[in-house]
Amino acid sequence: MQVVRLSLGLVVLISCASSAFAQTFTSNPGAIPQGSPFNASYTESVNFADVDLDGDLDAAFADGGDCCNDQNRLWLNQGGAQGGTVGTFLDATAAAFPVVNDSSRNLEFADIDADGDADLHISNHSSWVNQTSRWWVNQGGVQGGSSGTYTDQTSTRWVGLGGSGSSVHPSLVLPSGGFIDWSAFAAFGDLDADGDLDLVHSSYGPAFNGNVPSRVFLNDGNGFFQEFNPSGFQLTGVAIVDGDPGLWCEGLQQNGTTNATGQFCDIAMSALSVDLGDIDGDFDLDLVHGSRNDRPRLFRNRVTETGGTLSFRDVSNAQFPANWSTGTGHYEQELGDMDDDGDLDIYGLNWLNLTDGLLKNNGDGTFAPPITIPGSGQDDNEAEWVDYDRDGDLDVFIAVWSGPNRMFQNSGASGGYGYSVASGVLPTTSQRSLAAATADVDQDGDSDVFTAEDVGLANVFLENHTDVVDTHAPRVFKVEQVPSRAPSATPTVVRALIYDNEPWLLTAQELHQLVYRVNGGSATVLPVQWVGGNLFRGELPGALEGDVCYRVRSTDFYGNTSESPERCFHSGVGAGSVSVYCTSKTNSEVCYPQLSFSGVPSTTSASGFVVGANNVLNNKFGLFFYSLAGKQAVAFQGGYLCVKLPTKRTPTQNSAGQPPPNDCSGGYVFDFNAYAASGADPAVQVTGTTVWGQWWQRDPGFAPPNNTGLTEAIEFVMQ
Repeated sequence: MQVVRLSLGLVVLISCASSAFAQTFTSNPGAIPQGSPFNASYTESVNFADVDLDGDLDAAFADGGDCCNDQNRLWLNQGGAQGGTVGTFLDATAAAFPVVNDSSRNLEFADIDADGDADLHISNHSSWVNQTSRWWVNQGGVQGGSSGTYTDQTSTRWVGLGGSGSSVHPSLVLPSGGFIDWSAFAAFGDLDADGDLDLVHSSYGPAFNGNVPSRVFLNDGNGFFQEFNPSGFQLTGVAIVDGDPGLWCEGLQQNGTTNATGQFCDIAMSALSVDLGDIDGDFDLDLVHGSRNDRPRLFRNRVTETGGTLSFRDVSNAQFPANWSTGTGHYEQELGDMDDDGDLDIYGLNWLNLTDGLLKNNGDGTFAPPITIPGSGQDDNEAEWVDYDRDGDLDVFIAVWSGPNRMFQNSGASGGYGYSVASGVLPTTSQRSLAAATADVDQDGDSDVFTAEDVGLANVFLENHTDVVDTHAPRVFKVEQVPSRAPSATPTVVRALIYDNEPWLLTAQELHQLVYRVNGGSATVLPVQWVGGNLFRGELPGALEGDVCYRVRSTDFYGNTSESPERCFHSGVGAGSVSVYCTSKTNSEVCYPQLSFSGVPSTTSASGFVVGANNVLNNKFGLFFYSLAGKQAVAFQGGYLCVKLPTKRTPTQNSAGQPPPNDCSGGYVFDFNAYAASGADPAVQVTGTTVWGQWWQRDPGFAPPNNTGLTEAIEFVMQ
């Protein structure tokens, strides 16, 4: 499910739900189109977007995938500009969509040209007739037409296919644009960290044989896509074979490889779904690549660790646990923070021998052994996040191809993962559901469900009658620490990891802001944009001078707001080299400790370089310790030791904050320049000395020996 650029001027309606409807969905056929051709196809996908920018969610459907070539359809929500009742839908296909019959397995909304409206990418397959996946562009924005109407621009949006640097053989390029392929899904995100939405284009191959590679295409910033193929290798046909270069991935292609060093990778699978998200907390988008008939795979994006050069490495056998997936029929997976600890876990649909499994992220991008979901089954076709009971955590709606759809409720209180079937919540009728999308389409405060139905059955609107308005704010779990810099025209990029109790593509459309001040002055507010998965991006003016402090603020559709702790950096001539590296784990209060700094490290100034920590437990002892030996990242006392031994301790501190009970209102500040000037360590009084440091804190909420916490680490050079 995907939603793009939602401009909801949302009026929240709080009503008293009758007890008969509490936490219950009912089918509402009267609110959606019925009959042929409006609602009687082989539908494989449904997604929401406010296509006409009138403040309500519209629905689009991918049709024909399992049977034939058919017309994809658009239903317009009749609130807003339509002047009718919000939550009722009429078919607008004839007026708004290009007349194109194709075999569509999926469609994804994405603002590919950054003009503020929702464009469409449609995943097609060539099982019956050679065809390509298509680009339909919304005619609002820079197109200068009517928002919510689309033109087919497939012939121009694919760039360089079959030419130099393209892996696509010229014989596969179609005269009308695009290339012959078998695709069931595409994922959008800023892969190369330049601020626009790139594309991961998956393929499952003829007859699901899994020998056609998935491909990566980079956006030029204006919505034109050229293949990312640093190998320069071009296939001789549709298939990639062992020993060929890995195209967009490091190393050589090897089916089912166990290598995780970059020597080999496997990019050809029977993929029905791919997902992007920052798995390891380094502010770039990693790739979880599904495969129906083989083990799904994990590719780590290395653009952050290479300093800006896009590179993917197959790390499946290094970061997934043993036997992370068994059997076949792995139809799909969803990434989400199921236990509210600030990282992305995996819900693997049919990953465990035709039952569903949960893989918990350990906090560093590795995963614990999978946990089987009782009550799941082999005909589960798609999972979709939904907080149907509005208790603040992620429940799971399961679209079932044979039998009644299911809702799994998250116990939440003990950190999630207590998923069980929620009885009596959904109608018990059997459908042929291939997909689902969840959102508050009628704006009554709760999340409704649309299902995409196969074999000519009518798609279904499951209306939620809970009518409980969400009171849970989005969670800004981690914000990038900006290094010291000299002023220039180049903006300062600030990235953040943000979560909410919604599908993450709804979280993408909430209001996110970058709030900053210079030298303690008044606050200025700038926008923060979604760039894929759990990753968001804002830009500070590069010409700022002085001590710049910033935080990220997030507000959902219902007005619930949260802010990150403040981070600071120095922008000025001779600012020196200061950077933050490594990562921290959440503490016992499920907060993400963050290190910050302001000022310039100096051997001549007796004050002014302050290293801080926030989002830490209040009234708990901590200390800043440092090393002159270098940096590392090894597991240590429940976190990561990011500096090499030997280390030196600074004076202990008691974190500022309110009296108990414990919360995360604590904070530390330590002026390293004053410490250096005191003569406690003559080595740090030498200009050019590099220092690596980290905050440590007592955390009695964890059992020994892991009853401590560690922040990220800082590297700086004494000036």
